[in-house]
Amino acid sequence: MKKLIVANWKMNPTTLKGAKRLFYQIKTGIKKYSHVLQNIKIIVCPPFVFLPSLSQMAKKGKILLGVQNFFFEEKGAFTGEISPSMLKDFRVKYVILGHSERRKYFGETDEIINKKLKKAIEKKFKPILCIGETKKERESKKTFKVLKKEIEKAIFGIKNLKNLILAYEPIWAIGTGNPCKPEQAKEVLIFVKKKLKNIPVLYGGSVNLKVAKDYIDVGFDGLLIGGASLRPKEFVEICKVCAI
Repeated sequence: MKKLIVANWKMNPTTLKGAKRLFYQIKTGIKKYSHVLQNIKIIVCPPFVFLPSLSQMAKKGKILLGVQNFFFEEKGAFTGEISPSMLKDFRVKYVILGHSERRKYFGETDEIINKKLKKAIEKKFKPILCIGETKKERESKKTFKVLKKEIEKAIFGIKNLKNLILAYEPIWAIGTGNPCKPEQAKEVLIFVKKKLKNIPVLYGGSVNLKVAKDYIDVGFDGLLIGGASLRPKEFVEICKVCAI
């Protein structure tokens, strides 16, 4: 199975020009190392507004496109939302769901995430479901209890999980520059693999070039990368080292 390297640009860059430049730099860097990246699948998840331009740039390239979220209804009076069907014209195949920032800032509950996950599978997207514990929960030794709850509530009522991808992102590590130690992350990996067999599991949370390969070496099937995905040279190098 190919390793998955997912770039979550979040609410960056702030201009179309910046987004096109960043995508071009990643695309050309990947093309340079295409001979060593045969076992790597690269997915870029930009803000919605950049999809029309980036989908054209992604044609005939190695980079696949994803989104950072979508709504669980097809159409209707849902001001400000984007439906899965609206994304099909832009070659979007992946969607990040349940990210801790969506839970924290936008009040997404496990029930909402479950609805989105059902819609993603119905519409043949490949959902990347994020799970993770807070620092307080880890210190209280509640990590596995929290993750078990998040997984079970997210997949409730879903029989076909073949397209599901799981991403372990400890909340206390995201954007802090303090990633989870690989040996600690491996404990979660083992726990998840026992619960959901044959499901790819990614690691995310302050991933950078220095530590990226360590997560692959302990068994993760790929990475979900935030800040480092906005640094094209570093992102390409991460893809390269994970392919070796």
